Amino acid sequence: MSTASYWLAEPHDSPLAARVEPPVDVAVVGGGVTGCSCALTLAEAGLHVRLYEEREIAGGASGRNGGFALRGGAAPYPVLAESIGRDRAGELWRWTERALADLADLAGDAFRPIGSLRLAVDEEERAELEEEYEAMRADGFEIEWRDTLPPPLSVSHPAAIFHPPDGVLQPARLVRRLAARAAEAGVEIHERTRVFSLEETGAEKVVVATDGYPSGLLGPLEGLIVPTRGQVIATESVPERLFEVPHYGRHGFDYWHQTPDGRVVAGGFRDVSLQDEFTADEVTTPPVQEALERFVDSLFGRPLRVDYRWAGIFGLVLDFLPVVGRVPERDDLWVAGGYSGHGNVLGFACGRLVARAILGDRDPLLDLFGPARLL
Repeated sequence: MSTASYWLAEPHDSPLAARVEPPVDVAVVGGGVTGCSCALTLAEAGLHVRLYEEREIAGGASGRNGGFALRGGAAPYPVLAESIGRDRAGELWRWTERALADLADLAGDAFRPIGSLRLAVDEEERAELEEEYEAMRADGFEIEWRDTLPPPLSVSHPAAIFHPPDGVLQPARLVRRLAARAAEAGVEIHERTRVFSLEETGAEKVVVATDGYPSGLLGPLEGLIVPTRGQVIATESVPERLFEVPHYGRHGFDYWHQTPDGRVVAGGFRDVSLQDEFTADEVTTPPVQEALERFVDSLFGRPLRVDYRWAGIFGLVLDFLPVVGRVPERDDLWVAGGYSGHGNVLGFACGRLVARAILGDRDPLLDLFGPARLL
């Protein structure tokens, strides 16, 4: 049984990188989906870019998540509409749909566009799903109501909503492809290199793209994107094909799907020891791991062997909106992170968003995502 991520175990080549001669226009700290999409966008616009990753490309949360690729964000659509207004919520969700479509084009066989199911585990959650379904349908989004679910879901879940644009990723493969494309565009990539100060990058501007992993580079913002641990397991391959699409329920505390080779990838259950999971300590713990095993065994009616266990750190923000833009009172420092567990699509989108802002193309969404709101 491996304690490494199933996604990161896939054989791969390290990206080849050109040497960027000084001056470096932008240094990007973090080799996950945000950093790689940011670096790629900047390099394709003609800037000299250097990217630093403390481990390997995708070695952080981008290679340690559950593999979901979902439109929207961490907050349900009606909650978001109440907090920022219906028009802006619709604008944000459509922006993530466009990003998801672009991600699919770049990902190739790393992405399977098969939709996702958001499940109700009781009547209270069913009512919340009904509200979300009606609101999204009224605002013109493609969405389907599911009143009847197949076994074994029919026993424990009274209803679901189906999101057709969503899908499932091999997230490490996606990020490695982004990194390879960035290297082809001229980005200088330094793996296994930690940045301890902005000055050592030699860059005119620095983008910190480490999401929930503390960087020590963000000054007054450091720690305000709260490090939060997510734990995941991957089982042996099983012959039953019950959960091909991404499933998530209990307000996102349960999430699972099956890989093409029949493994069950399941994550969540951090609420069994909630306070312990607000940490940057990237280790698995018995309470959460045991809960994940019991849950998967209950779905199949028998014990399944667990072949992989892993943990990753994501950045939680109390208003569930990303944190993207220039760090207050700094002209040379930018940040993109705070995806509250929805980083595969939001990270890809926000990497491009901060890159375009540096290039002078400032999207109005940055008014929502501004870092100053955390201070």
